[in-house]
Amino acid sequence: MSEAIAQPLPELVSYLEGLAEPHILFDARYRILAANAAYRRQFSPERSVLGRTCYEVSHHFHVPCDQAGESCPLVQARESGQRERVLHLHHTPKGEEYVNIELSPLRDASGEQAFFVERMEPLQVAHGQPEAQSLIGRAPAFQRMLALVARVAPAQASVLLLGESGTGKELVAKAVHEASPRANRALVAVDCSSLPENLFESELFGHERGAFTGATAAKGGLVEAASGGTLFLDEVGDIPLSMQVKLLRLLESGTYRRVGSTELRHADIRVVAATHRDLDRMVAEGRFREDLYYRISTFPIHLPALRERRDDIALLAGALLMRVAPKRTLQLAPEALALLQGCDFPGNVRELRNLLERAALLCDGPVISETHVQQALQSGRKASPAPAPASTAPASLQRLQDQALQAIVANHTGSRAELAAQLGISERSLYRKLQTLAKSR
Repeated sequence: MSEAIAQPLPELVSYLEGLAEPHILFDARYRILAANAAYRRQFSPERSVLGRTCYEVSHHFHVPCDQAGESCPLVQARESGQRERVLHLHHTPKGEEYVNIELSPLRDASGEQAFFVERMEPLQVAHGQPEAQSLIGRAPAFQRMLALVARVAPAQASVLLLGESGTGKELVAKAVHEASPRANRALVAVDCSSLPENLFESELFGHERGAFTGATAAKGGLVEAASGGTLFLDEVGDIPLSMQVKLLRLLESGTYRRVGSTELRHADIRVVAATHRDLDRMVAEGRFREDLYYRISTFPIHLPALRERRDDIALLAGALLMRVAPKRTLQLAPEALALLQGCDFPGNVRELRNLLERAALLCDGPVISETHVQQALQSGRKASPAPAPASTAPASLQRLQDQALQAIVANHTGSRAELAAQLGISERSLYRKLQTLAKSR
């Protein structure tokens, strides 16, 4: 005989129904007792979720999240006794999407946690599947980074993005801006490495007419353009020392002066800074002001290098091929993907993009083969190491090929015949490969 399900108060269900954000209500055994209209529209327009478990609906898991390698807000709430927030990758009618989860425990008359209310907010700037223009990834390192973005974006704190060149710092800055209350105002990027010292102050703060030779008219600066929005200081480690004190004054007081003016102006900005340099070392060497460092690094976020998230190469490759060859439907052969996953990519995602563009140009058909990728590697930067030859590490290469095929199959939504055609092999050969793959699991 199945255990009876405790029913929440009708007033609570009615209250949730009127909320604009998606909400579900479930019990201590993860069973969904209510889902409001916003949830039904966004996450389950065709099938009722009532009576099903939250982990089965959202993740297609057969066990709770914490038993499947994910963080579980219900378990966290039981331990802390308070509201918990996590970032999860959920199954939705549009595919897998990142969703901000805020879970609140509700206690009964005896003080026990009887019910749980979960509010969901899709993170529109990131995806767990190929997209033409967005942050893409599923690897643990990527998800840790994205969870920090989701947590700091709604706040006003200054953010410092730390990572190697090519890791996508501008995309992450855009994600912080678009998930913030300032999303409907401007995101203004300042490339600190490209501005000469004698023009830096004028570009940043603006100038008055006659302030210097050639200043024939007054001009507002980038700070003024960013008012109400976000100022993105890219490569902040390249800001001249003479300008750092003036930037510090802006960040501390929110005020600045145009070049050639005595008028104090106010700037309502949120600052996101980024650098690939070691600012700690620069501070120690006297090349970067310590007080400015502390001002911009209220909330530092490390951006993982591509070698720290090799499992995301399949997803990234799909999205990058859409960008470099938008009029073609290109696929990577499993062997080609395995070859890419064996590279270190010191230039990170930017280098992967360039490599795929070369491979696409070398390919006449719909499938980029291992040979095309090898040719692209050989004609590119010599510092990009290819994996060891198959004769020296056959087991490792086979494992990579199996992982590559798994990733392609997981992202394919059509028929087996269509998949075989995309891979450039017969349907029978595909069947044999899938059978071998199934046996190796």
